[in-house]
Amino acid sequence: MKFEDLGLTPEILKATEQFNEPTKIQELAIPKISGGGNFIGRAPTGTGKTLAYLLPAIQKIDVADPNLQVLILSPTYELSMQTAKVAREVVEKSGLKIKIQSLIGGANINRQIDAMKKNKPQLAAGSAGRIAELVGKRKLNLARVKILILDEFDRLLDDQNFKTIKNLLKLLPKDFQCLMFSATAGKKALQRAEIFGTPNLIEVETDEIFTAARENLYKVVDFRDKISELRKLTRRLPINRGLVFINKNFDANTALEKLRYEGLKVASLVGTADKVARKNALADFQSGKIQLLLSTDLAARGLDISEIDYVVNLDFPDDSQIYLHRAGRTARAGQSGKVLTLVDKRELPKLEEISKKLKIEFKAGI
Repeated sequence: MKFEDLGLTPEILKATEQFNEPTKIQELAIPKISGGGNFIGRAPTGTGKTLAYLLPAIQKIDVADPNLQVLILSPTYELSMQTAKVAREVVEKSGLKIKIQSLIGGANINRQIDAMKKNKPQLAAGSAGRIAELVGKRKLNLARVKILILDEFDRLLDDQNFKTIKNLLKLLPKDFQCLMFSATAGKKALQRAEIFGTPNLIEVETDEIFTAARENLYKVVDFRDKISELRKLTRRLPINRGLVFINKNFDANTALEKLRYEGLKVASLVGTADKVARKNALADFQSGKIQLLLSTDLAARGLDISEIDYVVNLDFPDDSQIYLHRAGRTARAGQSGKVLTLVDKRELPKLEEISKKLKIEFKAGI
């Protein structure tokens, strides 16, 4: 299968020239989305979901219509910025004159309004709260939106965000197309997705090649010694870019200080609302200036950071779906990688449970 077989226009095909062939989710989703209807796309992380919805969505934009036509919502600032970046790359390579803007919460709203006056976006990527705020101020009109995309839709339809999404639907025209994508989606998220009618499910399972590219390792260590063990492993292992997951049990600032005290190059996406600091941390991580990046599950949702060779679970994942999301940060796009879980002996039963549910083998020792 080639991109030429998926019904894409010559202009959009220019944006695919760097790829040999479409991934499975792209192969399945692009023709169906182009044909119309609401869809849920579920596929493992790192399998090209962003382009699976962006290519057909951008293709449907009427270049002559200056109104907002495609709206993409994401649960985090970083993911919205990343999506907008990929959309700009597609538009630039295609040669289409389509205007794109990020509309995220936490950023200066007056600057966003000024930017919209100068460059009326036909595609916007951002947060539901900020979009609703701009509509309330009558600075953004959703009447011509053709396509609504919920990226990481299971998070956007969780208890914290569901009400905001429902309120936003009231602002959209009746005949819009809804696309929802994520690597995982529980029963509750799928039930809530029915507010968009009965979306058709496009699902891709993890294939053997994808699984084989990633090693799942663990090491038993007392909980109080996990940070010390991470420091030792970072010095001993060939870690170029290590994404470290830290959630409830560790204080991110304390962990950051301890690791930096030992001379390690570390940054954090945790515990700061400063968008500039988070942006700089990501940029330094991507450029190789820092070796370890501390993150929560939410902050890392959907991020496509190239060449992460190690994912480290400092905090143990709550369930198998969270493990999948974390593991999916490495071994992306044909690369290989390792997932290292530091396990207190009391957490071993949970590790065994994840192993059974996901049908993966965890190798002991490092």
